[in-house]
Amino acid sequence: MTNQGNNPVGRHRGQGRNPAQKDPAMAVYVISVAAQLAGVHPQTLRIYERKGLLGPARTLGGSRRYSDADIALLRRIQELTAAGVNLEGVKRVIELETEVANLRQQLARARLEAQDAVERVHRQYRRDLVPLNTNLVRWSPTR
Repeated sequence: MTNQGNNPVGRHRGQGRNPAQKDPAMAVYVISVAAQLAGVHPQTLRIYERKGLLGPARTLGGSRRYSDADIALLRRIQELTAAGVNLEGVKRVIELETEVANLRQQLARARLEAQDAVERVHRQYRRDLVPLNTNLVRWSPTR
């Protein structure tokens, strides 16, 4: 849910990637820019952090740095609060949305694994098939 300082500024994630592809988890925005991008006051970001809704990365000097993923999360928080959800409710909704997203990924992987397993079984059946003798013998009961 939060980026609890996993990406300190100065460490480049995804080295060797195309420079035109920006990592959404790379913390680059200072608090004033992040607040402006999200349409909130910088103090609101500090409150969200204290409530556990947001976990910006920190520089070695302790300054907060926000990523594009953090900005998207801030916008989602704003949507929920504008709809009348309190901050504790927002925290729970975001946790549940994250859990649903994780479960969907697990389900997609499980479906692929099941499909692969079925295909492996079908390939095995094909090896075990014996050609059918085309000379048919008609059976008739004898009395």
